[in-house]
Amino acid sequence: MIRVLVVDDSSVVRQLMQELLAETSDIQVVATASDPIFAMRRMRQDWPDVIVLDIEMPRMDGITFLRQIMMLRPTPVIICSMHTPASGALTMEAMAAGAVSVIHKPALGVRDFLQDSFDDLANAIRAAAQARVVRQRDGAQVAPAPVLMAEMAGAEAAPPRARASRPTALSGRHPLARYSADAVLPAPDASDGRPVDGTRVVVIGASTGGPQALETVLRGLSPQCPGVVVVQHMPERFTQSFAERLDTMCIVRVREARHRDEVLPGQVLIAPGGMHLLLRRDGGRYWVEVVNGPLVSRHKPSVDVLFRSAAKAAGGNAVGIIMTGMGDDGARGMKEMAECGAATYAQDERSSIVFGMPKEAIQLGGVGDVISLEYISAVIEQYGNRKPE
Repeated sequence: MIRVLVVDDSSVVRQLMQELLAETSDIQVVATASDPIFAMRRMRQDWPDVIVLDIEMPRMDGITFLRQIMMLRPTPVIICSMHTPASGALTMEAMAAGAVSVIHKPALGVRDFLQDSFDDLANAIRAAAQARVVRQRDGAQVAPAPVLMAEMAGAEAAPPRARASRPTALSGRHPLARYSADAVLPAPDASDGRPVDGTRVVVIGASTGGPQALETVLRGLSPQCPGVVVVQHMPERFTQSFAERLDTMCIVRVREARHRDEVLPGQVLIAPGGMHLLLRRDGGRYWVEVVNGPLVSRHKPSVDVLFRSAAKAAGGNAVGIIMTGMGDDGARGMKEMAECGAATYAQDERSSIVFGMPKEAIQLGGVGDVISLEYISAVIEQYGNRKPE
C-alpha cells in the first residue's frame, strides 16, 4: 500500500480524497490535516509515503512546509493547488523546492473535478511513490521554523517505510482509454524526415521530476544552441508559469508555445498543458502546431506525439531526449525518431527522479545512448549544432 497524507485547509477536499482513494487497491489515506502544523503532529506518529499538499493554508504556507520536509526528511510531495496568477508562480517555486508533480484544482466545482480526475490523482500518487527525492541543502532556503522543528523532533531519525515496488491496477473506476499517436497524426513513412539542410532541432520529453531536471538542462544552454521543443507533463495553465520562471533563469529564451511559432536557435518552446504540440517543417524552417485531441499514452500533451512529429518533419536533423518520468509516454515516438535517422538519448537511472519513461524507451530499442543529467546540455550544444554527415 502507498500511504498518503492529505494536507489541505478545505474539509471538502480532504474528505473527497479520502473517499475516492479508498476505492483503489494500492493507495490508502492514512491521515488528513488542515494545516502543516497539524500535519507534522500526525507525521511524527505515522510517516507517509506521499504527501498531497495545498499551497495557501493558515499558520504556515505549503512551500515553507515543503522546504522543511525536504531539508529534514525528504518525502515525495504532490502539489494540489488552485491556479491564480500568484499561485502559478508559487507552484513553480514549490517544484523547484522539491515537489515531484502538480495537480490543478478549480476554485469552483472541486467535488466534480476530483471525481472526474480520479485517475490522474491516483497515477500521480503512484508516480510520486516511485520518485527518488533528495535532501535539500540550498542556502537560499529559509531555516526551519522553531515550531516546526519542535514538531519534527525525532521524526528525521525514524526509518522510512518500505514501499510497494510496483503499483497495482486501478480498481476499475473511471477507466482510461489508451490511444496511441495514431489518434493525432499518421506514422512516419519512407518519404518523411529526409534532411533538407544542416539545421538541427531538439525535442525533449519529461514527466515526474522533469521541472527540476529541465531547469538544470536549460540553464546550461547558450544563445547559440539549436531550437528546442519540450513536452513536460503538466496541467493546463501551469505551463505558462513554468515557462516564465525558466525564462527568468536561463540565457536562452523560454516561453509557452503558440500555434505556428517558429523554432529558432537560442529559444525553447514549452508545450501548453492540455494541448498536443507537433513539430512541422516548411522547407528548411521548423515551426510548431498546437492541436487538441484525445489523451495519447494517457497524456496531453504527449511526448509520443511530439517525437513522432519530429521523426516525420526532421528525421536525421533531429535530436530526441527522453528524461525522468513515470510510464511509457515517448518510448514509441523515440523509436520512430531513431528509425528516421535521429540521434536519441535517455537520461540515466542514477540522475532520474523516476526511471520509468527512459527505461521503457531503452527497452523498446529506440535509444542510441544513455547519459546523465549533467551532460544533456553539452549534448544539445555540441551535437545539436553539428551538420548531418
